[in-house]
Amino acid sequence: MLEGLSGDRMLLGLVIGLALLIFMVLKTKIHSFMALIIATVVIGVVGGMPLTNVKFPDGNTLGIISSITKGFGGTLSSIGIIIGFGVVMGQIFEVSGAAKRMAYCFLKLFGKRHEEEAMAITGFFVSIPIFCDSGFVILSPIAKAISSVVKKSVIALGVALAGGLVITHSLVPPTPGPLGVAGIFNVDVGKFILINLCLAIPMTIGVIIYARTYITRTFSVIPGGNGDLVKVSPSDYDPDAITEQDEEGLPSAFVSFAPLVLPIILILLNTVLSALKLTTGAFSVLVFLGQPIIAVGLGLLVALFTLTRGMDRDTVLRNIEKGMSQAGIILLVTGGGGALGQIIKDSGLGNYIAQGLAAASVPLIILPFLIATLVRFIQGSGTVAMVTAAGICAPIISAGGDSMMLGAIACCCGSLFFSYWNDSFFWVVNRLLGVSLPKDQIKVWSIPTTIAWAIGGIEVLILGIFM
Repeated sequence: MLEGLSGDRMLLGLVIGLALLIFMVLKTKIHSFMALIIATVVIGVVGGMPLTNVKFPDGNTLGIISSITKGFGGTLSSIGIIIGFGVVMGQIFEVSGAAKRMAYCFLKLFGKRHEEEAMAITGFFVSIPIFCDSGFVILSPIAKAISSVVKKSVIALGVALAGGLVITHSLVPPTPGPLGVAGIFNVDVGKFILINLCLAIPMTIGVIIYARTYITRTFSVIPGGNGDLVKVSPSDYDPDAITEQDEEGLPSAFVSFAPLVLPIILILLNTVLSALKLTTGAFSVLVFLGQPIIAVGLGLLVALFTLTRGMDRDTVLRNIEKGMSQAGIILLVTGGGGALGQIIKDSGLGNYIAQGLAAASVPLIILPFLIATLVRFIQGSGTVAMVTAAGICAPIISAGGDSMMLGAIACCCGSLFFSYWNDSFFWVVNRLLGVSLPKDQIKVWSIPTTIAWAIGGIEVLILGIFM
């Protein structure tokens, strides 16, 4: 701890601040961003941090407001632009039909009797640039159309689609939540993408198995007239009934995938070349282009010049501004998480907690997973859960000397826990699939997210052995 500050008092401030944060998000009209800043101030005041900047004997200058602004600005300085680019790109994918084209491509790729895989993989890739809520709204009509033709459970197809969407939404940048976590932990974004893409695969497989077995047996229904669900027998399934879908007006597969694939390739090239220390000469250009800001920006430019053909200038600008308006909230919440982490870091509370946990032989790497799980269960938002856990745990893990990369991964995995009534995506999935009974809603969506969470927890434990 910094001289003059009490570790016990700062710990009390942290407990009171987090309790207040949970109460404000869950029970009041205060937005998550405001709740994060208020909780940060409370932690500082209760913990005894100086109300104005004070120079300590060890040379450190410390104050509540300076910590908040330093944490907020420092976090957004590395990821703010990327979040803006990513959200705008997602809006272009939505209005251009590129997301639908991806679905058709994967359906053809996986072929007959693999409709769940086709839907899950579609969601898996589409949700990297698009919010899972929007992705499900866009793609659920395709799941319903396939269900009607082949007589396979629309609930099973919908769960597989939603599972693919939410898993990469929770793990893989440039989705804002994971990107915010990467910024708070200050880890290499390219490595973070590569590792989390690999970790997301077993989670997605787990959800597919659940959808293909339990959901198919329990909810054997297809879309009927007037939005009703019609019961069918599993023997009615006819994989040969799939016909060519109406693809008129959609962009080509190459054009649809290019804005997403290009930045991923560039970022991964940057990661590989940097690891091999090939950063001079011609390689320096690739390293530059592989910087996340440049790579995602190039992907956005490709999307603008290829996916908006046929749209007039005013329509394109309106959609860009719509995406930017969505980015504003995400930027504020992410910056708020950074401010919370900075208070913990500046006070020295991270060292204090790390030393206490080390003395108790509690693995530090479990902490972010548990905090993200708890916050997710209490207030519903996976993004807020992972960013809050990152803000709390990044300075603690740094002080404890454990892997910052694994800490960031643990935050993302913990945020998948048991989606239920306080999660907006819970309602999007169940309402669009026509599931109305609470017990059925839990089977349809709460259990699949918990399956993904459990697999993620096991992966974190396994990685902890090697990292």
